[in-house]
Amino acid sequence: MSEKLLFLTGHLAEDRLRGLLAGLSLPEGSFEVRNIGIKVAALMTEKILKNRLDAPIEADRVILPGRVRMDLDALGKHFEVPFQLGPEEIIDLPQFLGHGGRPPDLSQYDINIFAEIVEAPEVPLDALVARALQHREAGADVIDIGCRPDVPFPHLEDAVRAIKAQGLKVSVDSGDMDELRRGAQAGADFVLSLDEDHLDVVAGTDCVPVLVPKEHGDLDSLVRAIEKAKAAGLAHMADPILDPIHFGFMASLERYAELRRRCPDVEILMGTGNLTELTEADSQGLTAMLLGICSELRIRNVLIVQVSPHTRRTVEEHDAARRVMFRAREDNALPKGYGGGLLSLHELRPFPLAPDEIKDAAGEIRDANFRIQSSVDGVHIYNRFGYHTALDPFDLYPKLGVDDDAAHAFYLGFELAKAQIAHKLGKRYTQDRPLRWGVAADAPDEAMTHHAPEGVTLRAAREKAQREAPKKDE
Repeated sequence: MSEKLLFLTGHLAEDRLRGLLAGLSLPEGSFEVRNIGIKVAALMTEKILKNRLDAPIEADRVILPGRVRMDLDALGKHFEVPFQLGPEEIIDLPQFLGHGGRPPDLSQYDINIFAEIVEAPEVPLDALVARALQHREAGADVIDIGCRPDVPFPHLEDAVRAIKAQGLKVSVDSGDMDELRRGAQAGADFVLSLDEDHLDVVAGTDCVPVLVPKEHGDLDSLVRAIEKAKAAGLAHMADPILDPIHFGFMASLERYAELRRRCPDVEILMGTGNLTELTEADSQGLTAMLLGICSELRIRNVLIVQVSPHTRRTVEEHDAARRVMFRAREDNALPKGYGGGLLSLHELRPFPLAPDEIKDAAGEIRDANFRIQSSVDGVHIYNRFGYHTALDPFDLYPKLGVDDDAAHAFYLGFELAKAQIAHKLGKRYTQDRPLRWGVAADAPDEAMTHHAPEGVTLRAAREKAQREAPKKDE
């Protein structure tokens, strides 16, 4: 039996909410819409809800507008039913309700991220540990200590032990067998990379070798190394090596698929850096594609590099992609409708309201505060004195009447610039809120129990109006 949802709303949004829910083919009797008697739903408060909702509530969950700020746990205890924030815009409800009536669960994944510190020999020990902790915070499961040809690494053992002391797993990556042996004996969890002739490097340790072909592209030698490790009872991974575009990329993908066919149970690692680092394109799309390949082939380990300026968020991107791909695969679904932050430059539904809907809303305004919105035709700004729209905010300034109010003009200029950027890129704009860039930038901390305090410029404008009020009365 499906659960019943109670959607709370206000006068302005009620018809849109009912219309959208009616078109979603939800089971009969599975939801109710209740107007709690205020104009703007986002301004409802705990006091209003406690006064206007009768207990017990006949629902399994209560869905509030996403812009509401109140103590949801306290409401849940008061009414003995869970309260939950829905999306900020009604247009996003289909995604919110698209997976069993709940937001998608992106807490699970089955791909481990090896985050390489490529210049480790040249990094002091304390800085190396700090970098490792940053990578863990971004989503890394294993810190890969990169070694450089002909660069001495006297503190290799200390690096392995110091990072492991932080509760992290460690791998050592080198073409020098002596450095790999030193790493294994110091307690590294993995070493990259050994071929069929060098399995003795990890002898006497619990270190797991990542196996590679003896000659580049020689899949047969990699399979022999796998069989040799099995015979020795040695835990292992295999990496056929991903090549850059125009230097064997497609053939290397075929090797991964062929290895999975020939060795159905082997743990495989894919180094994605040869695509993300060596392709001058926004890396999120490349990462999503590569993690989709990993999901299909059950490749459960990826080695990432984060060196180039355009790949500064690679760990976060891989973390987001592995969660989306896991959820979609488990749901037997396309990787669509899950969110996850992999859309940063553009959005699926950038404009929640059509121009006519914004104009209708503007006609309801009875105060002097400016509202700014973005739609397919440009930037809209309005208050009780007027409604204006333009593609270029400079065309709007002469119409706003803030020539002698520097603080207010500064505020409006800042917000209109954000709205213009959002319009040009096809992003969602919300007044007084930062633009959101998915995993490409840290999301701002936001209090969920109360609305943001009055901004400095708006406070200055209000105080100025209060100072001037007596003069006008005189």
